[in-house]
Amino acid sequence: MRVVFMGTPEFAATILDDLVQHHDVVAVYTRPDAVRGRGKRLEPSPVKVVAERHGLAVLTPRTLRDEEAQRELAAFRPDVICVAAYGAILPKAVLDIPTHGCLNVHASLLPRWRGAAPIERAILAGDEEAGVCIMRMEEGLDTGAYCVCRTAVVGRKNAAALTDELANLGSHALLTALVHVEEGAADWTEQDEDEVTYASKIEKRELDLAPDDAAVTVERKVQASSAAHPSRAVVAGRGVTVLDVSAPEGAQARELAAGLEPGAVRFAGKRLFLGAADGAVEVHEVKPDGKQAMDARSFAAGIQGIKDGGLTWEELHA
Repeated sequence: MRVVFMGTPEFAATILDDLVQHHDVVAVYTRPDAVRGRGKRLEPSPVKVVAERHGLAVLTPRTLRDEEAQRELAAFRPDVICVAAYGAILPKAVLDIPTHGCLNVHASLLPRWRGAAPIERAILAGDEEAGVCIMRMEEGLDTGAYCVCRTAVVGRKNAAALTDELANLGSHALLTALVHVEEGAADWTEQDEDEVTYASKIEKRELDLAPDDAAVTVERKVQASSAAHPSRAVVAGRGVTVLDVSAPEGAQARELAAGLEPGAVRFAGKRLFLGAADGAVEVHEVKPDGKQAMDARSFAAGIQGIKDGGLTWEELHA
């Protein structure tokens, strides 16, 4: 089929990379170049990088609401528009352009986690499963019926690993859905409005850590964190991004962490523990400000008197 693809981040780039092997991708829409990460320079989106590697036409309109942009899109005569984390609203005039409508690769098990941050919200809520659904787009926010879903076990996977897994699952699900749609055999399931939850975007500093967080909350915040939304704290007077923590695992770790007060730091048995509101977490990896990521033992080695006790950790203040 003639496909117009719309997407922006790495999640979408993975899907595009597979899609071009099976369909005629006549144009790719992505968000304009932007400052990404810590650099000061404008950088292309991951989708733009993949599209240009395949020699595809790339368009970066700031909006699809004006008539000129809509005429330009219609001129590609798409059979279907495939969308994955594009980052812009598609008005009804755009939804009506393709013969087979617009299909969205949405990284949740609809109707759970409609909205902007389904993967992070699934982790923060302690969901055992995450997933991806191919949804028929309509004017509402992720309200359309879906036809193909795939599931993934969350476990201890961090947001990046889970996103990668769901991108691959979503790619295969989209290819399956396109076959069904082209043959007129797609089996659409309407969403149950009584089961809807919303995945609001992750706010700035929302994943910062604090001693009055429950231990499981600390774990989930770190697991859901990313370069865009890090889990930050001040440990023994040093600003750090916490990259990996867990509940103390095994009898030895639990014994070493026993009785740790909220806000206390303990380095024992060459292991680093932080006291939370209702227990402790073990820190495995951190990135001190201005330094490279390192394991907890290496971090503790640079802190004078850490073995003596009495050190604390706290929330990072603005």
